[in-house]
Amino acid sequence: MTRDDGESATYDDHEGMSSAAGSRSCLRSACGCEYDPVVENLDYDYGYDDSKRGSKPQPMPRMRSKGEFYVDSFNGEPWGCSFGTGEENGTWMNSGDQAGSIMAALVWLLMLYSAGTVTLLTITEGIHPILGMVYCTLVAMALSSHAKTSLTDPGSVPRSAVPQETQRRDSTSHSMCGQCQTFKPPMSHHCRICNRCVSRMDHHCPWMNNCVGAGNLKHFVLFLIYTWTCSAYALGVFGFNYFFCADEDCMFHVLVVHLVRIMTVLCVGAFLFTSSMLMNVTYGIMTGIGTIDRLKKKATNTMSQSDEEPIPLKDVFGIAGYHTWLFPVDPIFNDFDKVMGYSTPQRLVREQQLMEHKRPTVTPDLVAAPTMEMPQCISDFLPV
Repeated sequence: MTRDDGESATYDDHEGMSSAAGSRSCLRSACGCEYDPVVENLDYDYGYDDSKRGSKPQPMPRMRSKGEFYVDSFNGEPWGCSFGTGEENGTWMNSGDQAGSIMAALVWLLMLYSAGTVTLLTITEGIHPILGMVYCTLVAMALSSHAKTSLTDPGSVPRSAVPQETQRRDSTSHSMCGQCQTFKPPMSHHCRICNRCVSRMDHHCPWMNNCVGAGNLKHFVLFLIYTWTCSAYALGVFGFNYFFCADEDCMFHVLVVHLVRIMTVLCVGAFLFTSSMLMNVTYGIMTGIGTIDRLKKKATNTMSQSDEEPIPLKDVFGIAGYHTWLFPVDPIFNDFDKVMGYSTPQRLVREQQLMEHKRPTVTPDLVAAPTMEMPQCISDFLPV
């Protein structure tokens, strides 16, 4: 028998490959993976150096079949070691809002305070060490999710953004941001704090010091879940000790009691706040209406006229498998352009070149369109 690459293979090899493929298929179905990164990763190494490979050109990826995923491996992000919310900044960080920076730092301070209090309870034998380890693990996951939410691009719209093919086919006119002077995707809003248009923007969260949009909604949801779990877990441990502790062996140390009382108040507040936010985010995912859009519709009494569709969970948590949903790692979207609501000419050219089986260029020859500045009197009337 022969494989697609022309090499001969015995029947035993083919049977082994079938068994391996069956195992991968079983594992993918168990973990919820909707794509196989080994088989369906039709990418192209743009950093391939022919001079270091004996002048041997890189083999072209196989032609994509209908329904297969296309992974664009080209990295067009800036490599500069700078922090900010502009397209030229290498790391996304909102440093222009001092109040947001203080509130984000306060989250870390309070979470570390609670972890320290539980650690002291463990050291003084007030609670079992296993209970302390579980709580500190939850705190670590919550802080990791907070860091990812704060330092991840929420879905900022680049200046080169263009409507998708379906948008161009279904509509003859498209929105434009009067502040960014760029295409404004549906359900996107301009954040005056980040000074960027954000795709599927829900709101600007001062506790995250960042916007919550299509790019970091998963991390924000994980932060709420882990913080809610931490609060409920701590209140359960403290409540059990308060109501069911009948001897001195389970009594908290005198010096730690005051820390526990303060932590109890913080946990009650965090539990109520995160419960409210979880219901708000869940409602937004189930209805497809973000917080900003919902407030606008309520102000104009047009909630009954909403035609938005629910947001699929794969457009929030990705398609890399259920095992990645619990960790603050960047999701792999089924259709990145559809999730963000826009495409870019550079990406479309690279895809067209690969589909036509041409060798892609690192920087496609695209002629930049001249910037069209609108008069200020017109920009003032454009929606943001």
